[in-house]
Amino acid sequence: MTGYPITVAGESLVDVVHDERTREVPGGSPANVALGLARLGTPVEFATWLGDDARGHRIADHLRASGVQVVDDAFGATRTSSAIVRLAPDGQPTYEFDIEWDLPDLPRTPRWLHVGSISAFLEPGAGKVSELARRTAADGGTVSFDPNIRPALLGRPADGRRTFERLAAVADVVKLSDEDAGWLYPGLGADAVLDRLLEIGVEFAALTTGAAGSIVTTATERVAVPGERVDVVDTVGAGDSYMATLIWQLQTRGTTVGSISRDSLRELGRVSTRAAAITVARRGADLPTRDDLFSAALEIR
Repeated sequence: MTGYPITVAGESLVDVVHDERTREVPGGSPANVALGLARLGTPVEFATWLGDDARGHRIADHLRASGVQVVDDAFGATRTSSAIVRLAPDGQPTYEFDIEWDLPDLPRTPRWLHVGSISAFLEPGAGKVSELARRTAADGGTVSFDPNIRPALLGRPADGRRTFERLAAVADVVKLSDEDAGWLYPGLGADAVLDRLLEIGVEFAALTTGAAGSIVTTATERVAVPGERVDVVDTVGAGDSYMATLIWQLQTRGTTVGSISRDSLRELGRVSTRAAAITVARRGADLPTRDDLFSAALEIR
């Protein structure tokens, strides 16, 4: 297979943020992951669904400025999707969505496909995302998945869990937040949720737990990684930063994602946690570059 090392498939939208003032910023979990990968120096193409309007072109320009290759057929939507974002005093966001989602055709099967969030659940694009993930896995590629659950769009948890598990079953790498896990698997503790992911076929799973850090696991190793102290500005994009940094690290390794040593597992979680900490100390989904990560490592030492 040829082409870009990472293909991200998923929604882009404009976040209409209400805090001290009202402002519009590019957003969407898959868009943030694509942005984060590009800022870390990874060639990445982004299969998304934008309106041929001012908002859509603003999003595309924002992504391209960091090196993301937006696919040619991305501008097929009747309007660019949006989300009203309201920030609580502790920086936690709540969302109201206006989403239109479909998946543009791709001319080839990705070598590494990342999918997630609304695009994995909202038709007509969700079925195409699922099929692309199955095709990628069947062709020997790697699939990563972050459901980034939005309860307001998903209906009953039981239905959402079935959709999630069908896609997770063909994924090599899955990341959940503790909020995702609580919605998908109410009543289950962190270890039980991670065990469930491994049981359905995931090779590498991560569960982020906010300021407490994260837990990363394979079938043979499991490590709890502490969080990093930081003055939180807002948490928008923190999970996407963790995901992008995790993919960036994994795709540079020669070993398969399921055969990582305990020390390497801890390092993967530590660097991804640092990236998320950098992001929450900034306003908006301002994901770090490699230089940012390196500078942060020096400051910690």
